[in-house]
Amino acid sequence: MMPPYAELHAHSNFSFLEGASHVDELVLRALELGYETLALTDHDGLHGAMEFAQCAQAWGLRPITGAEITLARSQESGARSKEGEHHLTLLCETARGYANLCRLLTHAHLDHERGKPCVELAVLAQHAEGLIALSGCRRGEVPLLIAEGRPREAEEAARRYAKWFGPENFFIELQNNLVYRDVWRNRVLGELAEHLKVGVVATGNVHYHTRERHRLQDALVAIKNRTTLDASHQLRRENSEYFLKSPAEMAELFSDHPQAIANTQRIAERCGFDLTRDLEYRFPDTPVPEGETAESYLRAVCRQEAARRYPRFTQQIEERLEQELRLVEKHGLSGFFRIHREILQLAHAVAEDVRGRPSHGPPGRGRGSSVGSVICYLIGLSHIDPIANNLFLGRFLNDEMASVPDIDLDFPRDIREKLILRTYEYFGHDNVGLVATFPTYRIRGAIREVGKALGLPPAELDRLAKVSEGGSAKDIRTEMGRLEHYRERLNAPLWRHLAELSEQIAGFPRHISQHVGGMVISSRPLIELVPLEQSAMEGRVLMQWDKDSVDDARMIKIDFLALGMLSAVDETLELIEEHRGTRVDLSRIDFKDKHVYDSICEADTMGVFQIESRAQMQTLPRVRPQNLEDLTVQVAIIRPGPIVGGSVNPYINRRMKREEVTYDHPSLEPVLAETLGVILYQEQVLQVAMALAGFSAGQAESLRRAMSRKRSREAIGKLKDEFIAGALAQGVSKTVAEQVFHRIDGFAEFGFPKAHAAAFGLLAYQTAWLRTYFPAESLCALFNAQPMGFYAPHVLVNDGKRHGVQVLPPDINSSGANCTIEEFEQSANGNRQKDQSNPDFRFPISDLSAGLAVRIGLRYVRGLSEKKGAKEIEEERKRGSPFRSLFDFIERTRVKREVIENLIACGAFDCFGLERRELIWQLGLVYRSQGRNTEQRQLALALPVEQDMVQLRPMSDWDKMRADYIILGMSPNVHPMSFLRPRLHEGIASTAMVESFEDGKPIEVAGLVVCRQRPETASGFIFMVIEDEFGLVNVVIKPDVYEAHRTLVRSEPFVIIRGELQRRDGVINLIAQSFVPLTAGGLSPAAHNFGTGHGGRH
Repeated sequence: MMPPYAELHAHSNFSFLEGASHVDELVLRALELGYETLALTDHDGLHGAMEFAQCAQAWGLRPITGAEITLARSQESGARSKEGEHHLTLLCETARGYANLCRLLTHAHLDHERGKPCVELAVLAQHAEGLIALSGCRRGEVPLLIAEGRPREAEEAARRYAKWFGPENFFIELQNNLVYRDVWRNRVLGELAEHLKVGVVATGNVHYHTRERHRLQDALVAIKNRTTLDASHQLRRENSEYFLKSPAEMAELFSDHPQAIANTQRIAERCGFDLTRDLEYRFPDTPVPEGETAESYLRAVCRQEAARRYPRFTQQIEERLEQELRLVEKHGLSGFFRIHREILQLAHAVAEDVRGRPSHGPPGRGRGSSVGSVICYLIGLSHIDPIANNLFLGRFLNDEMASVPDIDLDFPRDIREKLILRTYEYFGHDNVGLVATFPTYRIRGAIREVGKALGLPPAELDRLAKVSEGGSAKDIRTEMGRLEHYRERLNAPLWRHLAELSEQIAGFPRHISQHVGGMVISSRPLIELVPLEQSAMEGRVLMQWDKDSVDDARMIKIDFLALGMLSAVDETLELIEEHRGTRVDLSRIDFKDKHVYDSICEADTMGVFQIESRAQMQTLPRVRPQNLEDLTVQVAIIRPGPIVGGSVNPYINRRMKREEVTYDHPSLEPVLAETLGVILYQEQVLQVAMALAGFSAGQAESLRRAMSRKRSREAIGKLKDEFIAGALAQGVSKTVAEQVFHRIDGFAEFGFPKAHAAAFGLLAYQTAWLRTYFPAESLCALFNAQPMGFYAPHVLVNDGKRHGVQVLPPDINSSGANCTIEEFEQSANGNRQKDQSNPDFRFPISDLSAGLAVRIGLRYVRGLSEKKGAKEIEEERKRGSPFRSLFDFIERTRVKREVIENLIACGAFDCFGLERRELIWQLGLVYRSQGRNTEQRQLALALPVEQDMVQLRPMSDWDKMRADYIILGMSPNVHPMSFLRPRLHEGIASTAMVESFEDGKPIEVAGLVVCRQRPETASGFIFMVIEDEFGLVNVVIKPDVYEAHRTLVRSEPFVIIRGELQRRDGVINLIAQSFVPLTAGGLSPAAHNFGTGHGGRH
């Protein structure tokens, strides 16, 4: 018979470098050992509590929610652990206890230094109700005082806890991990408990699910303390006994304390709080007019807006609106929509505050499945008509919804930042929290941190990390096996340990971070629902749960997403109005413009939202989009879901009439006809499951939820048998069912809903339209919105030049903090800037050839930023007058000497007519003669006298270009290949020559690497883009060629590539066969490297 034991003290990897097992590993091991109940008590947090509760219940294990909290040192006892604080184990008996635990943990994090949470005893005493307290591990106050030989103070501490929690709710915790004095300490603690008439309880202080994980636990301790295993001996646990033991093993260990074993079961039975059921989250209500209910008011608003939006109110619109209103009422979501509408109204006010005037359009745009809702369209949460665009509703709203739907809203960055703070003020700081995310260990982080713990040479680790792909740490053996330098090292003990431990640490959370935009609003104080802690950004707090836990808690998550392209679009519109006198309304442009679609079909899309990646550029000339529906497909198709599901090539071939449209089964034709028989959209996954396997909407929703999980591949796998069985019952063959499920399975990697793709497709067209008709304004705004997109600023400079946009260098008297537009005239002698003395001069909007130049902003100068330094220079110039000289600039600003040197070197002082080296010399004289340093400033500066001046050789064009790249990250004037080409032999072709070569021709091309991509879905192929002074060329690198040249491909900025030209359907690629580095005097412009680039999520 199994002893009545429940483990009440266990840590997962959510104890952050203190636990060596995933939550599901603990759950499954507990079930293997015959447990019925398990408590998770991670250090100072409930980060993994919801995941644990959901996982345990799914497998039939009863979960208990708890935490091991850190207490500030007791003033009464003065007892000290190694870190000067104590531990106390708390378990939630009731919902009140859970709320108190959340309050305690919130206090621990928010009221103390970030990363050093602790709870004062006085605060603990006020929040004891509903909690069961165990006296803690060896670092608990009571056991620590016993170990220090201070039994009287130990008794006083225990009495204090028993008084606060009640004698029936406080237990002396006994632990026996076969450490020296464990048996003695347990005997003394047992006697103390008997004397005080409180219970004893046995716990295992579990830190890993099996004994074998103790090596990883030791490594985690070394990583946490930033040292090695050898140097961390005193910090590590004494042995390997901190694993989850069976109830029988625990009963044997505590044979002298049978009551301690029996009490575990009694405590477990008392802990009735169920985190999955008893949370009592409530979304805030909003007031409605007198005489209205929440439902009737939403209905009235929708009816009013429908009359405005749909002058022809058809039966189809009526039925769709009624369907949605019925679902909203059924699920009690009227307040949900009204709150979102309030937030959008709040965003309008914020946008006007930020911009100083009403914005050119809506302050935010909907994305995701909510774009498929007509209610969202009517109340302003979406800008896409779901009926006209045939968008599926069931992904957002359905009868059997298991969770609250998401509404994602995109905002320009500046508006989003202010809106978050305004939302805190509007709803109350206690009721708002940002959703967390947990960055996990991947291969490079594991190599560096585990390797350091093992004491391996840092240079070797860094080299391995740099040449490794950025995938899962589970792949480390494969990676090392591919590298000749490291292949043999797998046989060496330390390197073998590196591989083993890296495989085990894969997916472990490293720390808490802020989700890209998720925010939860509650009518009840959030600090009673989930602990909060400080964000790295001032004025914000994080919930201790990620989006999956928030979803499981049925909390309503509002996503405020910062979309850089919206910032760029907004600024483009402002620049157009400022410099052209025309206010553009992007909702009223021609969405069938041939010139725009011609540029898209030619893959001339650099800087165009969502269709600028090399993968997109490869497909655009083949798919040849002609309308917004085609762009919706284009946005969705280059995603891991369609790629892994095998949809991309069939769709393209069918689009090009090279292949007949077929369906895996006749029942799929109604679902897949619009995408030529293949699955491209996430909604289609649900529709296919319903059509082929007879899934209900609820089952399909389970599939959708599984696809959105961070470990979704495992979750989807569990549904395969159910899918196959359902298909067989519908008369579908097993072969077809498995084939279709494989396509669905691809969406575990990532796929877009059609509604989301439609929203992004519209923005793609609008940015392409702006780029076609207002190239200078678009380029300027793109510069100011960096970092974003696929291409570094120096690539955008050259693309601008190819489209007739002049890019001007920084100028101390012309540049703002950000990039700006300057007008100029074309003449036979070159570009001549507009006469600044005539403020009324304006080029007509139709005369695009007259030209507008982009002036690089001062924030691009190394050492300056928009808010620090650059803005101060601009404001000083506006306050006074243009700077008259270098000395005038020094006298009037607080810019550091090294930054002034950078400004001189990149030409920002060329307006004074002096050579740059001469200005650097003058700068040195000023600082020498005045005794100034970088922190000192004087009001009057003596000019250098004539004998101080020297004749210096001017900087060469190469030196200027090199300084530009080093200081600005770009060269506005010239491409590096212009200087390198004369050194190349005549057989090396330029990108301009490549256009004329025939298919299959062996060629050599040299250039600057501007982009590298290694999609996980590309079967080991690498995609590279190189640029020369004439343009760009795509390079395809096969796996064997990559392995032969891995280091060079990954790290060399300039290369010579030998290969074979490939022409397919208007797309030119160079199929690489070999690589040679091209020396460029240490010049190394930045390239954008994407480990898994599938088209970009922006």
